[in-house]
Amino acid sequence: MPGERARPRLTATTDEHRVTPAELFFDLVFVFAITQVTALMAENTSALRMLGAVVVLALLWWCWCCFAWLGNVVRADTGALLGVLVSVMAAVLVVTLAVPQVYSDHDTGFPVPLVFVLCYGAVRVLHLVAYWLSAPGDAELRATIRRAALLSVSPPFVLLLVGAALDGAAQIILWLAAVLVDYGAIYVIGASGWRVTSPAHFAERHGLIVIIALGESLMAIGAGVAGLPLNAPVLVTAAAALLLAVALWRVYFRRVAEAAEHRLTEAREERTGFARDVYTFLHLPLVAGIVLAALGIKKVAHQVADDSHYELSEPLHGIVAWSLTGGVGLFLLGACAILWRTTGRRPTTLLVSGVASVAAGGLVVLLPALVSLVLLSAGTATLALTYRQRNPVVLAPAES
Repeated sequence: MPGERARPRLTATTDEHRVTPAELFFDLVFVFAITQVTALMAENTSALRMLGAVVVLALLWWCWCCFAWLGNVVRADTGALLGVLVSVMAAVLVVTLAVPQVYSDHDTGFPVPLVFVLCYGAVRVLHLVAYWLSAPGDAELRATIRRAALLSVSPPFVLLLVGAALDGAAQIILWLAAVLVDYGAIYVIGASGWRVTSPAHFAERHGLIVIIALGESLMAIGAGVAGLPLNAPVLVTAAAALLLAVALWRVYFRRVAEAAEHRLTEAREERTGFARDVYTFLHLPLVAGIVLAALGIKKVAHQVADDSHYELSEPLHGIVAWSLTGGVGLFLLGACAILWRTTGRRPTTLLVSGVASVAAGGLVVLLPALVSLVLLSAGTATLALTYRQRNPVVLAPAES
């Protein structure tokens, strides 16, 4: 009626929907989040802290994935969802600010682990509420949302709350349990009700987050040499890190992303399950691998720049040595799993390369840090250039 204020509405997407500027703006928070996870790893490189950092990354990844799915069925740049996105950005920003202290809370200020958990819970609740409002006539989706609230949100949130009251190994173990329950519940809930309206949007959204993660590997160089002189080894480190990032970019976008998007587009009944497996679950190893490799790059850059404390012949030590090659190996194994799920064929070259990269961590402790990075970059670049010719894409037929 005239004079009445129009109710903010959620605008449904179409199969031609693409990523909106609002979603790109939303992703800016995750640029900061990934940087903070790398900083959390670098602050304490013990095995327990590395596990804790991966747990935090998995929680942040889940926040991002929730709204990648929602933005595929409802436009993120119009109506009420834009307001929801801004609210979620605020909550995720607080979560991100809490990351460096989430396992080493200070006596002053707010209890950081509790702040982290409460804001994370707010993000999950906002996601479910927005999804609920997006489908007033979809009984199947609303039933799935109820199951998600009972199985995938509530029990993990309780575990996170209990863990926030503890510290050390107990906190990390409880938070790891929360992640496992949350991720596992998605399979218990099933794929019914969820929708992927625009395969192109969904694939593009995940491709952009991979680019954001690769950008973190380059930002790690600057973090490693901050306050130190610029010398020739630092320039070589920067060139090698850039080559590595380009190689991983090529493996993903010229081989993996094309095949996965094609299969997602062709799929019909299987589309939701395929999107869940390939994008929500199997893209996490890609991002985690890049973050781990970024930690190794950061340490290499620091060592070669700080010539007053390190010799140029100094290798990387401990778990950081493994993170350099192991992170690349995890990325390649994730790419292997995506192609295997997509085509039904085992990508042997990626599988062998991934395993070899993980195992190469034992050699990194014996070689100068810069030499290890240069060899890793050269090997990965060779794989990226030759893999396409040796492994033509053969797509498995989508299930009807």
